[in-house]
Amino acid sequence: MSQDSVQEKINEDSVQEKINEIFRLKKEKNAVILSHNYQIPHIQDIADFVGDSLGLSRAAARTDADVIIFCGVHFMAETASIICPNKKVLIPDLRAGCSLADTLTADQLRELKQKYPEAVVVSYINTTAEVKAESDYCCTSTNAVKVVNAIPPDKEILFVPDMFLGAYVQSVTGRKLHLWPGECHVHAGIKPKDVVSMKEKHPSAEFLIHPECGCVSSFLYHVGEGDIPESDAKIFSTEGMMNYAKQSESKQFVIATENEIIHRLKKENPTKEFFPIKEDAFCKYMKMITLDGILNSLREMVYEVRVPEPVASKAKVAIDRMMSLA
Repeated sequence: MSQDSVQEKINEDSVQEKINEIFRLKKEKNAVILSHNYQIPHIQDIADFVGDSLGLSRAAARTDADVIIFCGVHFMAETASIICPNKKVLIPDLRAGCSLADTLTADQLRELKQKYPEAVVVSYINTTAEVKAESDYCCTSTNAVKVVNAIPPDKEILFVPDMFLGAYVQSVTGRKLHLWPGECHVHAGIKPKDVVSMKEKHPSAEFLIHPECGCVSSFLYHVGEGDIPESDAKIFSTEGMMNYAKQSESKQFVIATENEIIHRLKKENPTKEFFPIKEDAFCKYMKMITLDGILNSLREMVYEVRVPEPVASKAKVAIDRMMSLA
């Protein structure tokens, strides 16, 4: 056996030891592991539930576990804590933030509200709890149009923080929205030319866009603007994407979202091929969650995410409105 093979075997054994200890501690602490689709494969594979941020929050609400290990980013753990105030929600690394959520603070939103005092505030789910508490509605990319259409047509609307998603919703609904110039670090760099390039490389592949993450909202914008033909862009939520890939007769798909979702797509569709829109479309914050971090969270019961009152109660109003329209 070569030196490289020996080292690879040692690494595999080390990973399995960590996974075995995570399972042992999970049972001991009556914990559940929730993983976002953008986590590394090892974490997805050990999770009790894998999905998008809204799906993970719903899973958190349903669980009988006392402890939730949230393998995602901070705003997602906050949402789970707001929905499940009687459970201990832990995030393995407090540095796991969100570049889109960081573009807007509660103070900035309060200033906007003073500028547009009669406006209804719709905030994308990729926001902090403090921003949600200053909002009338939350939304996902999937139900953003539905949320805006539910607001009386004579009302002004502040749509924050993703400018691409907001511009797309504005185009589809015909409503004039006041937008905030926020964007996600992952997909801000993905351009229509990348779509054209991948369509040329894989002409028979179907092109799927995941709309529940602000990271792909730039694509929604370009579809709305006509830069990308609507027929070339099939827009689905995470579960919609998974379900479509299963039932579609196509054998090849180009996937426009954070690349780790391809692990789940391949796992559930082993006879089909999936190509990332860009090789470097990875969220650096999601990658801060590691097996070592999960193990440490279970051993030491760190790091708890809890939203204080009255922020939690105010944010829950906006979240509940979002979930009723999801």
